[in-house]
Amino acid sequence: MFGSSRKGEEQAPVQSKGATLIAANTRVTGDIQFSDQLLINGEVSGNVYAESGSDATLTVSAKGAVNGEIRVPNVLINGRVQGDVYASKHVELASEARVEGNVYYQLIEMVKGARVDGSLVYQAASKEAKAGERKAHDAEVATAAAGTGTGSTPAAGTGSTPVTGAASGPAGGARSEGHGPRSSDEAVGKALP
Repeated sequence: MFGSSRKGEEQAPVQSKGATLIAANTRVTGDIQFSDQLLINGEVSGNVYAESGSDATLTVSAKGAVNGEIRVPNVLINGRVQGDVYASKHVELASEARVEGNVYYQLIEMVKGARVDGSLVYQAASKEAKAGERKAHDAEVATAAAGTGTGSTPAAGTGSTPVTGAASGPAGGARSEGHGPRSSDEAVGKALP
């Protein structure tokens, strides 16, 4: 009726990326599982999971809050999270991020002002992910060699170097607020007079 397909021909299902919004005046109680994009401006009391094998992205805005565990490949936090965060690809902690729990990551970006009351734990990429990245890199090199690509190598100092440790703070957790050591003696763990 609405399509112009010929008889006997099947139309391929349309695959589109969807975005789900939990608005500022909304409170969700229970676990959430999604596969594309989820933006939390409200409050979630429960765990947030991405479907297995998806390239999902979770954004917790400055007004948003999650009270539970997060297991999503790509996570951007600028609000409050009480629980552990597991980002199998990339996690970004914006200036108003407040995380009470451990952050497990492969690649992390942390902006001055973000705070983590817990540990930052680096996790190497799985063998399958490394193989996929290697294929993509090889294709990019081949394209660049042909003179048709622009490349996508990050500039030095862009903040995309993995953080591999955490400084102990109160109660044995890490506390990162953009403050570094005050001296070279403190940086290597020597006692100051």
